[in-house]
Amino acid sequence: MSTELHLPQRAPAPETHAAEGHLEADRRTFVIQPARRWPHLDVRELWHYRELLTTLVWRDIVVRYKQTFLGVAWALLVPAMTAFVYIIVFGRFAKFPHGNTPYPVLVVAGVVPMQYFAAAVGNSSASLMANLALVTKVYFPRVLLPLAAVVVPIVDLLVALPVLFVVMAVYGSWPNGAAGATAPLFIGLAFFTALGIGFLLSTINVRWRDVPYMIPVFLQILPLVSGVMYSLNEIPAKWQWLFSLNPMSTAIAGWRWAMLGQAAPNWGQAAVSVTVSALLFFGGLAVFRTFEPRFADTI
Repeated sequence: MSTELHLPQRAPAPETHAAEGHLEADRRTFVIQPARRWPHLDVRELWHYRELLTTLVWRDIVVRYKQTFLGVAWALLVPAMTAFVYIIVFGRFAKFPHGNTPYPVLVVAGVVPMQYFAAAVGNSSASLMANLALVTKVYFPRVLLPLAAVVVPIVDLLVALPVLFVVMAVYGSWPNGAAGATAPLFIGLAFFTALGIGFLLSTINVRWRDVPYMIPVFLQILPLVSGVMYSLNEIPAKWQWLFSLNPMSTAIAGWRWAMLGQAAPNWGQAAVSVTVSALLFFGGLAVFRTFEPRFADTI
C-alpha cells in the first residue's frame, strides 16, 4: 500500500510571472519554411540584432585605427593629399572646367564624398570573407556585415569635413540658403548605392576571389566619370545625361549644390541616378539573399 504525501505549494510571486513573461517575450521562434519568392529585408530581425550591428561597427572602427602612428589623422590626411594632387594635376596643368567656384573648393568638395564611397564599396565587398568565423559558425542576418562595412566610413567622412570647411573659409564659399540642409540626402544616395554594390560584390567574392583585384581598377576610373575633378554643369548636356547613369555624379553635384551654393543639379538627371541606385540596391539585395543560404558551404 502506497502513501502519497501532499505538500503545500507556494504560489509564484508576481515578480516571477513578470520575469517569465519577459523571457518569453525575448525568446525567438524560428520557423523553417520555403523562401519567399522575392528576397527582402526582415526589418524586425535586423532590429533584434541591432546590438550586433553596433558591435561590428565599433569593432571595425577600433581595428582601423589601432596601433597606428597618426591614428584618426589619416582620415584628414587622405582627402587632403588626394585633393592636393588633383588640384595640381587637373587644375593647374589640365585646366579642367570649374565654373565660378574656386577650383580647390570644388575638388575638396568632390573628394570627401568620393572617399567615403570608395571606402564603403571596398569594405563591404570584402565583408563576408573578412568574417569567416562568424559566417560559418554562428547564425545572424548576413546583411549586417555589408551594412556595418558601409556605416563605418561615415566616421571618416565626418572627420574629413573640417578639411572642407577650412578650404571653404579660405575662399569664402558657403552654402546658399536652405540648400545646405539637403546635404545628408546626397550622402544617403552614395550610402545606398555603395550598399547595393556591396551586396552584389560580397556575394560574388564568396565564389570568385578575383573581386579584390577588380575593385581598385573600378575605383580609379570612378572619380573621372563622377565629376570629382571638374564641374558637371560645364560639360556638354549629352555627356551629363550619360554620366547620370552613375549615381555618384548626382551625389557629388548635389553635395556641391548644398555645401557650396553651386547651381542645382538637373533633377531629370538626378531621377535617372536615383533609379539606377535603387536598381543596384534591390538587385544586389536579391542576389545576396538568394545565395545567402549557401555562403557557409561555398566559403
